[in-house]
Amino acid sequence: MNENGSKINEELIGYQTLRLQSLISEMLQCCEDRRIYESQKLGLPYAEVKCLMLFNGERYLTVKGMSQKMEVAKSRITKITDGLIDKGLVKRIDDPNDARVKLISLTSVGEKKSEEITTFHRSIHRKILMQMSTDERKMVLSRMELLRSSMEAVKEQLI
Repeated sequence: MNENGSKINEELIGYQTLRLQSLISEMLQCCEDRRIYESQKLGLPYAEVKCLMLFNGERYLTVKGMSQKMEVAKSRITKITDGLIDKGLVKRIDDPNDARVKLISLTSVGEKKSEEITTFHRSIHRKILMQMSTDERKMVLSRMELLRSSMEAVKEQLI
């Protein structure tokens, strides 16, 4: 009985592993499709949208800080911010504490665009939740928290 139970369990885990992998891949593809739609709707490359999202609650950012948050080279951030400057969404300001450092700040137009991005994201997530009943929403959010914590635990084991 142990051999049979072990074999069935291994088959079940194998199936569940493949199903989890497939579901995550499908969800990532949905997110990528949303990014493409978002870029078209907002009229900005996704890198610029992502950069603007960094300012959520921040008055100023440094190129180095932005580079670390976006996990790209500082030269890439410079190129992205140049595009945002050309569009009038951000500006460079001298750091009063260090003349070698330039601070990046949203313009008033950039603040409005950042709010538009936040509103867009909230709207999309609300629409997703509204596809479910109240009980399903509670269950999905609870299970997603469990999945996130499981993923964090595995990440910690790997690092």
